[in-house]
Amino acid sequence: MNGVLQGDVGTVEVDSTRENSVRPLIVGAALVAAFLVLLQIIATVWNFPGPLPSVWNDLFGTPKSMSLPSAALVLATVGLNTALRLRTLAIAALIDAAVLGVRFGFDATLTVGNGPSLVLVGLGVYVARRGDTRAMRGVALGALLLLATKAGDAWLHITTVARPYVLDEYAYAADHALGNPSWVLGNILDRLGPVAEGTLHWIYIQLPVAAIVVALYQLRGVAAGAAWPRHFLFRTFLLIGLVGPVFYLLFPVVGPMFAFDSWPSQVMPLSGALGEIPFDSETPRNCMPSLHTAWALSIFIHSRRGPWWLRAGGTLWLLGTLAATLGFGYHYGVDLVAGAVLCLTLESVLRDPERGWDRARITLVAYGCAAMAALLVSYRYLAAAFASHPQVFGPLVLGVLAAMAFGFHAVFFADSPRATDRTRPVPSR
Repeated sequence: MNGVLQGDVGTVEVDSTRENSVRPLIVGAALVAAFLVLLQIIATVWNFPGPLPSVWNDLFGTPKSMSLPSAALVLATVGLNTALRLRTLAIAALIDAAVLGVRFGFDATLTVGNGPSLVLVGLGVYVARRGDTRAMRGVALGALLLLATKAGDAWLHITTVARPYVLDEYAYAADHALGNPSWVLGNILDRLGPVAEGTLHWIYIQLPVAAIVVALYQLRGVAAGAAWPRHFLFRTFLLIGLVGPVFYLLFPVVGPMFAFDSWPSQVMPLSGALGEIPFDSETPRNCMPSLHTAWALSIFIHSRRGPWWLRAGGTLWLLGTLAATLGFGYHYGVDLVAGAVLCLTLESVLRDPERGWDRARITLVAYGCAAMAALLVSYRYLAAAFASHPQVFGPLVLGVLAAMAFGFHAVFFADSPRATDRTRPVPSR
């Protein structure tokens, strides 16, 4: 299985037809554009801004994020030579500096991000006119990262309109089987003070930047002439973002910080029958499953075959994200379990593409799908039993995740030599 870990550290050759084809880029761009237009139509009908005004603000207004456009532009330059990459980043920095000066002069919001967004558009036009498919793939990747965040924001608005009632009482009751970890971590974080809170908050919001660091390491040989790897972190990252939000409509949850006034000071006793509760039209139904957990776990997985600093960073982001999602009351423990199972299932679909759909992959993906369904159904219909018998259902829930994790390791990692022993190393850039 040559290249089994390609995308982690090494790379493999791919056929030149696939590497140089423009058609997938054109089709992908058309689909993304159509999806954004559809979301904008829905946003207009339901009276919220939508993705296209947000794109406009990134270019000519006040960007939603200061760091994400820069990170996306860096990712977009992976297919460029070093000289062109440096010129591209320098132009973006100069534009940001000029815009910042204008903002200061007019007493406007001091922020950056317009430069990278403008240069990303210009870079796309430039490489398209040159017909440089290697560079075009990088630009498409950077642009897709930015546009995916716009689509995600719009989808979160849709969840509030489509699901006015939430299932937090069920998630809260099911979480008793895990010892209500959100309440535990919330109290610990309160005692640790503002430094710990600030650090975890930074880790939480900079998750896309951490993903870009891992992806840049995986793609570092592309500009030097190596083929694009057939699988790398952002394929999993984007698939999680595509599949995960569907569950927000199937199992709408807002999280303990929003749903319960007693969080985190007191774990409320369960009384009466559980039911759906009406909630406001502002808070996204974005808890079940925890996509932050899924994304952080994907970063951890893809950092495992890198150098020590990459592995340490992947571990830090996973642990920090788990602590933040619980400690800030954004999620219940059962959300995190579902998010981890989702990540491992989708990574099992994508990883090691050249091995095909052998029995091990089919079994693992089938188990992951069944486990995901069983978790959500049990959270909804066995929540009271979870709370009444935590000594039974707690180990069962964790056992479902542990079985998925052990199976994933056995299929893709166990007894596998390091990628550098089996594939041609990618030169460092």
